[in-house]
Amino acid sequence: MSWSMIVSLMGLVLGLMVVAANPSPFFGALGLVVVAGMGCGILTEQGGPFLALILFLIYLGGMLVVFGFSAALAAEPHPETLGNRWVMFYLAAYAVGLSLITAVFWGMWHWEYCIPSEEATGFGLSRGDTGGVALMYASGGGMLVVSAGVLLLTLFVVLELTRGLNRGALRAV
Repeated sequence: MSWSMIVSLMGLVLGLMVVAANPSPFFGALGLVVVAGMGCGILTEQGGPFLALILFLIYLGGMLVVFGFSAALAAEPHPETLGNRWVMFYLAAYAVGLSLITAVFWGMWHWEYCIPSEEATGFGLSRGDTGGVALMYASGGGMLVVSAGVLLLTLFVVLELTRGLNRGALRAV
């Protein structure tokens, strides 16, 4: 296993700990962006760079919308930061629990299964994820358009629900 894979896995776990420990939506969204980046880095290491790019762009677009809504609805004047005493206590508790679980299951980890897909097979002219992308656009193009329309409708429904009495998120302007 390469060092970049270990760093990506550690970043994924630390990002998940930040999401679980933080009560403020601002820093929780930051942790989710870190988790998305590290997860897509793991996908890239395992041989799916196009899938990782598409997931990262779609996930960050969704996170931008969720962050905008959570920032509009939970406008705290002084949100709890990552350096707050209770947030650090929860992070330490999660780190201790994760260390105990790792110590129990360390002997069952098989490092030979963590090699990328290009190293596991022989030489080839195409990558592993290109066939799936072509199939997605050939057979699932209509469903892709329908799902984009449903997501647009969902965006308008959420905007209407969070509008409030006056102008929604623009009421502070």
